[in-house]
Amino acid sequence: MKNRKSTLAAIGITSLLLAGCATTAGSVTAPSDVSTSAPPAATSTPGHAGHHSQERPSQGTTAAGPSAAALMVCGDQPKERLRSILKLVSDPHTINSWADSTFTCTYHLAEGSLVISVQEAADKASALKYFDAMQALAKGATPIEGLANLGFPAYETADGSAVFQKDSFVLHVDASGLPATLGPDSITRNALAYQLSTTILACWVEHP
Repeated sequence: MKNRKSTLAAIGITSLLLAGCATTAGSVTAPSDVSTSAPPAATSTPGHAGHHSQERPSQGTTAAGPSAAALMVCGDQPKERLRSILKLVSDPHTINSWADSTFTCTYHLAEGSLVISVQEAADKASALKYFDAMQALAKGATPIEGLANLGFPAYETADGSAVFQKDSFVLHVDASGLPATLGPDSITRNALAYQLSTTILACWVEHP
């Protein structure tokens, strides 16, 4: 386990040092039918790894639309990282949505769907409260500790989720819809979720 965490830490730190980020998310745009009404306190989230048949913690705020930081999860950098890791010849097809203060980008890969979401809270304290509630609800959640968490609250689940909290954001990379290993290098879905998380965090660090 220690060796695995050290490897993850090295991968993450390398990603942070090498990744370059644009201030916009490529051609990504938020859906035009954004609802500004307050969401219910909890909704079912059957598509989120580690949270199947569980209720979702209440959100801290409902924004009029996703921030530029949230849009980055469906932008050029994650797509480039996916192409590099999985040796894809082109960007995967994506769809995105905005609801309940959460921007969600779904990547359609040959092996299945990869879902990356960002919950936007009112402030850092609200985001941490939301993160803690997610971790408490997650099945088999394991904290990501030491250098591997890059200084942020983080956890992973055995079925392929990585969740990080930074500032007023909670980032959830859900690879549970993918096989245990994928790509020509047989990367595990957990490692894929972690590497994509660090790529996005690098964008957020560079362009807070």
